[in-house]
Amino acid sequence: MGILGSVLDRTRPKLLVLGGSGFLGAHVVRQAVGAGFEVTNACRQPEATPDSARGRAREVAMDLVRGFDSLPTWLDEYQPEAIVNCAALSRAAACERDLDLAMLLNARIPGVLASWSEERGVKLVHVSTDLVFGGEPSRAQGYSEEDEPAPMGRYASTKQSGESSVAHVASVARLPLLYGDSDGRGLGASDSVIAAVERGETPSLFSDELRTPLDVEEAAAALLELAGTDHAGILHVAGPRSLSRLELGILALGSTGRSEEEATRLVRACLQAEVDAGAPRPRDVSLDSSRARSLLQTRLSAPEERLRPPTG
Repeated sequence: MGILGSVLDRTRPKLLVLGGSGFLGAHVVRQAVGAGFEVTNACRQPEATPDSARGRAREVAMDLVRGFDSLPTWLDEYQPEAIVNCAALSRAAACERDLDLAMLLNARIPGVLASWSEERGVKLVHVSTDLVFGGEPSRAQGYSEEDEPAPMGRYASTKQSGESSVAHVASVARLPLLYGDSDGRGLGASDSVIAAVERGETPSLFSDELRTPLDVEEAAAALLELAGTDHAGILHVAGPRSLSRLELGILALGSTGRSEEEATRLVRACLQAEVDAGAPRPRDVSLDSSRARSLLQTRLSAPEERLRPPTG
């Protein structure tokens, strides 16, 4: 699996996915089951996991906040051979309101996972974010893994703290804005726009916020590939091109058969300064993912390749 060197030799390695009911986590669970892992999906509400990710995976109701003190004991009982941590408090406004909760989910729990994994030689893959950066990258390709984070807001700062607590032992995948299929839940950056338009709304999309968006299926595949390697440290796993949310939204609507002209009429272009998001937002957090492209077999496609208009 990949060219980094496999660390999983068993036919059905035991994989623990934390946060498997979420947008990204559900894709990790589904792909892991398909790849032959013995999967446990541990999340607060397993019933919220979409049908496409359920069935052959073991589902465990686990409240990481209330169960924080017993987490090492629970891990000892299950004995996973690899862990993919998708659990987080990812709503920036919620992190601004409750710093203690954000620190627990985004920093302290990853630290416990790292300590447990290091002691037992278990592979840990931890999900982080492009939002650990602020301002603008100094190069056209975007931020590299060597660039110093400059987090804006509590979500970004707690995610950076989480990185610092695990990067010595884990694969830390900094992910960008994710789009793609969320099983009708409207959770991604593409289908949320499509769902809003189909409800008769006119979504407001930033024209001045740049990201390097990645399809959620490819993000999940990259995490699983990393779970089968001995890689440790930070890796930027992102798309190859910087786009605004406005540009991505127009591409998403185009994938439903709408023309660019029609798609443009169905959304409202706006600036960051016009919207109170409840937390500060950087203008450009584009990631340079050239290292990931050289190490991983997983394809990291541009949105134009994934959000294609229907044919026929």
